[in-house]
This record gives sequence, structure tokens and C-alpha cells, in this order.
Amino acid sequence: MPAAVLAVRIVAAVLGGFGFAWTVWHGVDDPGTALAFGVLIALGELVRGTPDGREAAPLAAAGALAYALLGEIAGRPALHGVPQVVAVVGAAALAGSAPHVGIGRAPVFDHLARRVLTAAFAATCFQPLYGHGALEQWRGHGPYYSVLLLLLLVLTCLCDAVLGAALAKARTGWPFGPLLRDELRGLLGIGSAICATGVVIALAVAVAGLWALPVFCVPLLLTQFSFRRYAAVRATYRQTIASLARATEIAGYTPVGHARRVAGLSRAVGRELGLSEPDLTVLEYAALMHDIGQLSLLDPVPSGATEPLPPEDQRRIALLGGEVVRQTGVPDEVAVVVERQADPYREQPLTARIVRTVNAYEDLAGGGGLLGGPLSALERLRLGTARDYEPRVVEALARVLGSAGGASL
Repeated sequence: MPAAVLAVRIVAAVLGGFGFAWTVWHGVDDPGTALAFGVLIALGELVRGTPDGREAAPLAAAGALAYALLGEIAGRPALHGVPQVVAVVGAAALAGSAPHVGIGRAPVFDHLARRVLTAAFAATCFQPLYGHGALEQWRGHGPYYSVLLLLLLVLTCLCDAVLGAALAKARTGWPFGPLLRDELRGLLGIGSAICATGVVIALAVAVAGLWALPVFCVPLLLTQFSFRRYAAVRATYRQTIASLARATEIAGYTPVGHARRVAGLSRAVGRELGLSEPDLTVLEYAALMHDIGQLSLLDPVPSGATEPLPPEDQRRIALLGGEVVRQTGVPDEVAVVVERQADPYREQPLTARIVRTVNAYEDLAGGGGLLGGPLSALERLRLGTARDYEPRVVEALARVLGSAGGASL
């Protein structure tokens, strides 16, 4: 386990333990409110989606943020402080995750650590100011108080995005900048719904009491189920593309597993070069279908390797592949990458340069058996950087292959 990931988990565990011990020692302020928000957070964790989503449990996130930013309950002051917020959020998140562990799903410790640390950050920014009366004047000016809550929530989301990107970098070694950009882009989708719901819940409970919880949480719960259905559709869509890509293998035009290997290695190179998640998706789809134009050939290319073919033959196969891809209904960006993969690299988009380079490496290193080894294949690619392969992509490929992750591809 990377040291940074372990450090984040330890900090979250220490904060959670301290909050729980503090709450037990001093007693629970307003047990009914703590229980209501605890049940809400646990329910959100219980119905969460897959852990690889941008936010697997939006209902739990909104409930945790609302409790951290809660100043009043039906017109009376909320007396809970930062330690109790950490304790309630941590205990509820653990309770909601327990059934997932019970049915054999691995516990998502990073997810729980982010939940605790994010709630602790929001509570630390808000509760001391509110408890000492520093926000008294803002409560008398409703719009200004709402704006303050939104600003605090934005800071909390930025903190969570930085934390998520840092954890992903520690686990994968990918560049921090693109990871942070993907996290911030996620805030524009489900993240905006979480922010809005968290603020609205805090404001509504301050006026109407705990009855506001189910009223304002049901829309976000329905949104969460919609996102899960959308994720299932995307997974099915990718499986369909992967099945289409295997047509060249079944027909004997390419070696078994060639498209999958090129797609996995291309995605890793794209990550190394800092591509965003949407660009990586286009890159993966194009890499899966990059050889589909060979189905138009009367005679298969020996070993399915297009690298040694004359440039005009490579371009013809690429154009035929683009035409086939356009008939499948995938985005036009995918067809463009397939069509442009045989052009000189200075005329190609970056995604096409990656597919061209990785496919050539696969043909030269083992898939086509032309040179018989990774080192010889990389040397051949470096010799072709004057026209065929971009040097930056070749070096990124070399770094990926030299890393532990690349060795397993």
C-alpha cells in the first residue's frame, strides 16, 4: 500500500476515534438529530453504487455535508460541534458499509476516509464560527447566510477533489493534474446536485426541523438510481464494442487478445500523457476497434500485423475501419482516430498517435512476432520518430512498460 494512502487512512481513523471518544465522554447533543442524520448517511452508504464512480454515495455525501453545516433546528441552535460531526458521520458510514462487506464486497477504505475527512473539514470551517456567534449577523440577512454556506461547501468540495486526486496518484502513479481535473469535472455533474442538496437540507432543517430530511433527500436518491442505470448502460456499451472488436480475432485476421492488449496499453499511455477521462474513453474504444478494417481484406495480413505493410495499404485499412466504425453508432471521435491512425504523426490527433504507436509496439514485440522482444520493438519505434511515431508518445510508452503497472498489461 502506498505511504500516502496509508497516511490518509490513519488520519481519518484517528479523527474518527477522537470524535467518537469525545462524544462518548461529553455526551451526545440533541440525540434525535444525530440519529436522524446518522440514519440518512447510513442509508446513503447502503444504497451506494460501484466504488469507481465519481461519487458512489451522493445521498450520504449530502447528508454528511448538511450535518456539518447545520446551525439551527426548527429555530433553535444546534449544539453539536466538530467532534460529534466526525463521530456521527464515521459511525454511520461504517454502519452503511457493513452489509456490503457481509455479502462479500471489499470495504472501500479510501471512500470512508474521504467521507470522514471531508465532513471534518466542513465542520471545522463552520461550527466554531457559528458556535461563537460570529455568524449571528449573517443569519439576519438570509441571502448572505446562504451564500456563506455555498462558499464553505465549495471549499469543502475542492478539498475533497484534491484529496481524491492525491489518493489516485498515490495508488496509480498517474499525473496529479489530469486526475484533479477529472475530479473537478465530476463536481459539475453529480457533485453540483450534492452541493445543492447539502445546503438546502441545512437551511430547511433550520426552519422546518427534521421533517425536511425526507422531502429534500428523495430527489437526490432518485438521481442516484438514475446514475446507476446510466453506469450500467455504459458498461453494456463498452462490452458491445469489445465484442465487435473480437470479430477480427474470430475471423482469424488478428491474434487472440490483440485488441484488448492494445486498448489497455493505450489507456495507460494516455494516462501517462495526462489525457482527461472523456479522451481516455475515446482512446480505449478506438484502440479496441483499430483493426476492424482488416475484415474488408480478401486475404488476412500475416499474423494480423499491419506495421510492416506499405503506408498506402495501412491507410486503406484505416479508412475502411473508420467506415465500419461509423456504422456501429459509436461517437464520430472514435471513427476519426481509427481513420487517422495510419497518417504521419504530425497530422494526427494525440489519441491517434497513441493508437498508432501502441499497435506498432504490439506487432513488433510479440503480437506479430516480427522482432521478438520489447527492447527491440522500442528501439524500432525510436528509430521511426522522425515521421511515424511521436517521440513523446514513444517515451511515455517506455515509462509505462517500465513501471509495475505496465508490466502487468
